[in-house]
Amino acid sequence: MKKIMAFIMLALSSFGFSQTTEKPPEVKPKTAKKIAKEFLKTNHIPGMAISVSRHGKLIWSKGFGYASLKPKKRVKPNKTIFRIASISKSITAVALVKLADDKVIDLDTGIYKYLHDYPKKNYDFTVRQLGGNIAGIRHYKNDSEYALNKKMSITDGLSLFKDDPLLFEPGTEYNYSSPGYVLLSEIIQKTSKLPYATFVSDSIFRPLGMSHSMVDDSENKIPNKSQFYSSSVMNGPVVAKPVANGYKAASGGFLSTSEDIIKFGNEIINPKIVSKQAVSEIVTSQKLNNGYKTGYGIGFSVEKSKNGTPKYYHTGGGIGASSILLIYPEEELVITVLTNLTGVNMKEFANQLEWYFMD
Repeated sequence: MKKIMAFIMLALSSFGFSQTTEKPPEVKPKTAKKIAKEFLKTNHIPGMAISVSRHGKLIWSKGFGYASLKPKKRVKPNKTIFRIASISKSITAVALVKLADDKVIDLDTGIYKYLHDYPKKNYDFTVRQLGGNIAGIRHYKNDSEYALNKKMSITDGLSLFKDDPLLFEPGTEYNYSSPGYVLLSEIIQKTSKLPYATFVSDSIFRPLGMSHSMVDDSENKIPNKSQFYSSSVMNGPVVAKPVANGYKAASGGFLSTSEDIIKFGNEIINPKIVSKQAVSEIVTSQKLNNGYKTGYGIGFSVEKSKNGTPKYYHTGGGIGASSILLIYPEEELVITVLTNLTGVNMKEFANQLEWYFMD
């Protein structure tokens, strides 16, 4: 009887221990690897890179599938260069507030102070409104404009939309606008007196050690650049048609690795190249004139995590690219996923990663 009681006590104590002891650190990456493989397979994604950092240190970084199917080249998260699509808007936001820190740009000043030749509209609108998608600038007209393969400068690219009327009085509605970020990049290069790409490279990429980040230029051969794919019902992934992203670098035209984007994400948590106030400007939800919060600051969507803590993120969708960057400042957690396939819904998968990597 004593032996039976001793066994029961030992079993109970062991059960209590298993309920209070945290899972070994290797369990989370193992689980994340499993769901990543399922996500890759379900969506027929050729290649994907996932990188995760906590407290500024890389805790998991993994490549899945192929950067190129013919010839086959494996994805390496520290080397494989993807299109990051609209994560580029987050980079533009930091470039913008870098100039605000330096008193070169006032976010609440009308854009005509900086662009004297931009066609006058029925209403003026501020730099902040432009970055928050509440200025009334339209989005892409159609797929052909979105996938335009015509090499242009940023200034030339303005011709696609600059003569169009505003969709609404600034501050009264929200309308996501990639052309609006092309206009922001024109403001940045006019006020900095540097080409937009040069300013971003000098003020963001180099200081943060993002050595694999650059503007997408289809005419230049870039080592370790992924091949880009689109979905085909009959044949699976096929090589995507060429697209010229140079003029719209600010809205969706940068290339990078998942590990470089982690470095960028950590700048939002512990800023070194911009002030904390500058970061606050871009991760605070803007409001319409009626007080309604849009859920978008400048270059970042603003929500709550599963724990009710702040969550800043941006998804990206481009030709041969689907991506997401997630930042959790209280947990000091950054998650980045880059793929080389058009049209993948990243949000549900991102929510799964959030669940597994948050404390």
